[in-house]
Amino acid sequence: MAAPKMFRIVTRGKNGELRSRDYKHEEAILKMHTQIGIDDCSTDLSLRGLPVFRGLIGPMPESKDVVRYEAPEVFESLTKEWSTTSTKRKSRRRAQG
Repeated sequence: MAAPKMFRIVTRGKNGELRSRDYKHEEAILKMHTQIGIDDCSTDLSLRGLPVFRGLIGPMPESKDVVRYEAPEVFESLTKEWSTTSTKRKSRRRAQG
């Protein structure tokens, strides 16, 4: 398994804006958060073996080279936004004749 090139932590600022911070090594995150385990059940095999931190939701893939962790309130609000977003469905019409 190739190690990700970047770890991204997304939190919410005091005025409500999303803040993201990138780290090249998980050791920098360990200075701020306690590791409570490793991911051993993700369906994305590239995430298996990555750390799980107390107080963060993740790991989750953001792109090929970025692994994302989110604060719980960010995860909850983005999930609610995602679930309420509607997509316009196109109807399929068969050609008659």
